[in-house]
Amino acid sequence: MKSSYDAVIVGAGHNGLIASAYLARAGLRTLVVERQATLGGASCSERLFPGMDAKLSVFSYLISLLPAKILNDLGVRLSLLQRRTASWTPVGSEKGYRELILRSQDPAGNQKAISQFTKRPSDLHGYEQWAKMEGVLQSMLWPTLWKPLTSRQSLMERLEASQKKAWQALIEEPLGVCLESLIQDDALRGTLFTDAKIGVSTYGQDPSLLQNRCFLTHILGQGTGQWLVPMGGMGALIKELERVNQATGQVTLRTSCEITAIAPDPHHVTVGLESDQGNEWIQADHLLLNACLPPERVQGDPIGLPIPVQEGSAFKINMLLKKLPALKQSVARPEEVFAGTVHLDEGYQGMEKSYLESMNGQCPTKPPCEIYCHSLTDPSILSPALQNSGYQTLTLFGLDMPHRLFTDEPEEQRNLATQRYLDAINQHLAEPIQDSLAMDADGKPCLSAMSAMDLEEHLRLPKGHIFHGDLSWPFTDVEEEIGRWGVETQHPRVLVCGSSAKRGGAVSGLPGHNAAMCLLERLGKSWA
Repeated sequence: MKSSYDAVIVGAGHNGLIASAYLARAGLRTLVVERQATLGGASCSERLFPGMDAKLSVFSYLISLLPAKILNDLGVRLSLLQRRTASWTPVGSEKGYRELILRSQDPAGNQKAISQFTKRPSDLHGYEQWAKMEGVLQSMLWPTLWKPLTSRQSLMERLEASQKKAWQALIEEPLGVCLESLIQDDALRGTLFTDAKIGVSTYGQDPSLLQNRCFLTHILGQGTGQWLVPMGGMGALIKELERVNQATGQVTLRTSCEITAIAPDPHHVTVGLESDQGNEWIQADHLLLNACLPPERVQGDPIGLPIPVQEGSAFKINMLLKKLPALKQSVARPEEVFAGTVHLDEGYQGMEKSYLESMNGQCPTKPPCEIYCHSLTDPSILSPALQNSGYQTLTLFGLDMPHRLFTDEPEEQRNLATQRYLDAINQHLAEPIQDSLAMDADGKPCLSAMSAMDLEEHLRLPKGHIFHGDLSWPFTDVEEEIGRWGVETQHPRVLVCGSSAKRGGAVSGLPGHNAAMCLLERLGKSWA
C-alpha cells in the first residue's frame, strides 16, 4: 500500500473534476485517476490535423445543461457564447425548395419564418403550443436537477390544471402522439423531434419512451433549452477545472493510469493501478466512478452497477475547411446558416425510415445529421493565420448509426457512413464539401470520422453510447430513491459521478456535483 486518500475518483472528465473540486473545498484529500494521457475525457480539445493550428472540440462540443451555479460555486471562469442563428432546415423535394431559418432570441421573427415555411396556420399554432409545453417542463424541472431526487407524483401535484397537458404529452405518452397531432408539416415535425434522437435509436411512437427521456435531456438546459458555445472550445472548460482543482492544494491529478481492480469492503476501498511507474495499490475511504469499468475488475463487496444494454448510435465527423462552401439555393449567406444547427435529412418520416433501416442492420440510405460551425461564433479556436485566411471548422453529428453496423468490417462501414453524410451536405451546396476541405501537413484532407465503435475504443463508452447507458427521467418512480441523489450504489463507500448516474448525460456537471453533495452529506461536511 503506497498511499491513502479520503476519496479516489476514477475518470478525469468534467464530472470527475467537478466532484473533486467540491470535495477538496470541504477538506477531503482527493486523487483523480485518468486512463488517458490528458485530462478531459469526452470534453477535450485537440489539434486533430497535423500542421494545422486549430483546436477542435473532438467529442462533445456544445453546452446546455451545465448550471451557472456549479461554475460560480467553483470559481470557474468560462465564457459561454450564444449563436446568432438557432437552426437552419433546408428541404428539397419534388414540390420545390424550402428553408426554415430560426434565430436566437427572435420569437416574432421565428413565428413569421414558420408561417412562411409551412403555409399552414395550424402548424404555427401547433408550434406555439409545443413551445409553451416545453416551457412548462423547463421552468419546473431545471431547478430540481442539482437537488435530491423527487418523485413523479410530487412534481405532478405542482402542476396547475392547464399545465397537466404538457406533462401528459411530453412525459406520460410517446412524444410522437402529441407532435403528430399538432404539426402536419413533415420537416417541421422532424426539426422539433431531433432533440429526442440525439445519440439514441428511437422513433416518435416508441412505447419505451426513450425518445421522451432523450428529449428532456436536450431541452431543459438553463431552463430555456438554450445551447451555448464554450469560448476556446470544450478544452477551455477542462483547463479551468484543472486550475480550480490545483488551487485547493488537496487534489492529486494522475494521467496514463489504468484501473486494474477496485475492491470495496466495509471500511475502505482498495484501488489497483497500472502506470509507467508499475503496479500499485491505493486505499481510499470512498470511491467515485466517472468511468465505465469492466465487471471483472470489481472485486470484494458487490456494488450493483447497472450493466449497460443500450447501444450508441452517434456518428461524429470533425472537419477543417479552407473556406465556407457556397449554398445552392438559399437566400441566406453561408455565414448565417452555418452559425447555427443545420438539420439535414431530418424529416419526421425520413428519420423513422432511417431508424428502421439501421435496426435491420443496414446503413441508412439517407441518414439524418446535424452540422454547425464553431469558429463562426468563436474564432479563438483557430490561430490568427488561419482566421485571416478564412479557415473555418465544421462539426457533424450523425444519427441512426448504431454500434451493430460497425461490428463487421468497421473501416468499410465507417467510410460508407461518412460518404452518405457528406452526400447529405452536398445536396444543398453549390460545390462539394470535399472541395472546401483544408489539407493537413501530410497532404491529407482535414476530416476525422468516428463511429460508435470508435467512441467505444477511444473513450471506453459501452457500445459507444454517449450517455454510458439508458437515459433516466429527471425524477424517480422508486419510493426508496426519494431524497437521494441518484448517484448511490449498493455499497455505501462507492458512488457514481458520471453519465450513468440518474440525471446524467451530456456536458452538465450534474453527476459530479450530485455525487459530491451526496458524499459530503453522509460525512456531515460542507464544501463552502
